[in-house]
Amino acid sequence: MNGAAVVANAAAETYPARAADRAAWIVARRPPRREVDAARPYGYFVEDETDAHGAVRSVATILLTNRECPYRCLMCDLWRHTLEASVPSGAIVRQIDVALEALPPATVVKLYNSGSFFDHRAIPPGDYEGIADRLAGFDRVIVECHPALVGEDVVRFGAMLRGDLELALGLETAHRDVLARLNKRMTLETYAAAAARLRAAGIASRAFVLVQPPFLAAAEAVAWAVRSAAFAFDEGAGAVSLIPVRGGNGALEALAASGDFVPPSLATLEAAFDGALALGRGRVFADLWDLGRFSTCPRCFAAREARLRAMNLSQRAMRHVPCDACRAR
Repeated sequence: MNGAAVVANAAAETYPARAADRAAWIVARRPPRREVDAARPYGYFVEDETDAHGAVRSVATILLTNRECPYRCLMCDLWRHTLEASVPSGAIVRQIDVALEALPPATVVKLYNSGSFFDHRAIPPGDYEGIADRLAGFDRVIVECHPALVGEDVVRFGAMLRGDLELALGLETAHRDVLARLNKRMTLETYAAAAARLRAAGIASRAFVLVQPPFLAAAEAVAWAVRSAAFAFDEGAGAVSLIPVRGGNGALEALAASGDFVPPSLATLEAAFDGALALGRGRVFADLWDLGRFSTCPRCFAAREARLRAMNLSQRAMRHVPCDACRAR
């Protein structure tokens, strides 16, 4: 497993070799963003998730509307639900109010904002106290953040909370060459330094790991997903979320046309989940959003989705779903 796993293709839609040119290339291929309202979160729901002690907890997930992330990551489509300007002071607190008034009770809350919670242009630091006040009834608060933005604000916000703070960090992949080409503007050392700062402050972390990112040969996707999960656990992550890379952001379609990106199959996600869970290092979750796009077999899809959902909650391996139609195991 080395640089030979990276796909090289010199077709017309050539991805820029210079890092300085990549953001413009990515943005130029975007479809239109969707209309969102600074007074409301663009989504909210309650889902079940197994905690570090094996208990299934109700988690309120609030998808906050705010300014687009300053990082133009190659695989990202979250910018579609963002604004081009920063929200006014108090807007994030009001968005949380809207969601909590509508949602059923939960003990854990995720504030996901299509970027980094500690990006001052996205979440005004002056709103931290108001946000913490609204979240006083939760045992745990999970926010997402780019590893490069993990600093003193994290500790300051954590001290305002009554419950525990946890940060979700995008590792993406432990493959150095692929990570460098994702335009995330970080290295494995950036991630490790952020994780070390969180450990020193007694703040938990979890990691996002991509399954079959661009520039990685499909035959290497499972091995690198498992290897990336192991790296995250080495750096103290308590959980790893496996994200199958989805098209739809324009840039990935361009790379697919040149052969530099192939979407993962459902079988690839299943194998990555099996392998990462077998590490026995911490919780592993398969991201099931829009899972149907990765399946080509309507006969077995529902049962295979149910298996992954059950494994997310049980954190135990389960027998694969056999299918004569697609020859699944």
